Amino acid sequence: MSELLNLNRLAFFTAVIETGSFTAAGERLGVAKAVVSHQVGKLEEELGVTLILRTTRRLQATEAGRAFYDRAALILREAESAFGEISKDAAEPTGTLTLAAQIDYGGAVVAPAIAAFRERFPHMRVAVAFDDTLVDLVDAQVDVAVRVGWLADSSNQAQRLGTFQQHLVCSAALAARLPADLDPKGLAGLPFVANHALRTPTRWLFSRGEWERETVEVTAVVDADKTPTSYAMVLAGAGLSVFPDFLVAGDIATGRLVRLLADWTLPAGGIHVVYPAARFRPAKVRLFVEILKGLERARSKP
Repeated sequence: MSELLNLNRLAFFTAVIETGSFTAAGERLGVAKAVVSHQVGKLEEELGVTLILRTTRRLQATEAGRAFYDRAALILREAESAFGEISKDAAEPTGTLTLAAQIDYGGAVVAPAIAAFRERFPHMRVAVAFDDTLVDLVDAQVDVAVRVGWLADSSNQAQRLGTFQQHLVCSAALAARLPADLDPKGLAGLPFVANHALRTPTRWLFSRGEWERETVEVTAVVDADKTPTSYAMVLAGAGLSVFPDFLVAGDIATGRLVRLLADWTLPAGGIHVVYPAARFRPAKVRLFVEILKGLERARSKP
């Protein structure tokens, strides 16, 4: 059966019928006359039917050959159409882009990227989920996910978009009541909002220069289930907490939040796009990631 589905042999046969000779068929297909004759002969062997009557002066399709030509020509047209559609999908975005991202980065960067993608390709539809719970991309049928932090090992393929810094912040009102000479050790006695979406919400490593390191265990006065919750509590003045720069940069610039211990740094994290394992990416994924990369580059510029 696999031999009967050899589209190349169908193409050789139909070219002979349409051009009227093995020589003309070879010229159309860019191969030698002998190759065309051999392939048509193999096709007749596999079918067990004579398709073309050969004489010294001309070729003529048999009754079986004419019937087979009608079917073969239809099969080739359908194959060309299918190939064309798939090739177009590889070059132009089609269908629905399905993506997932964590809530904070999703709202800050992914949402504007989706808007830019839709502005550029208004015929596209996007299905998006912002959630700090990491879904299985294959089970959820997600085309691409954006993950912030430290990637766990998986069968997925990942590409790094950039990095983010972590900032210790609090409300302006609370900052006004803190000691002017605050250092990492002094954090232990201050009210802290613990974000339990993180692995170690109350343990932080501060660094300054090449050699200074301070690991601090803070005291949680509010336990928040996820980043938006802890963010709202800090804005309300309930305590200090640590957030990625993309989430709090605007609030620091306007004075709603104050960055504390600015001469100390916390571990930086990665920003990655993650795909299900596959050899090729459809155009909708590649083009969206290009837009996302551009926004991330613009965001991370000093």
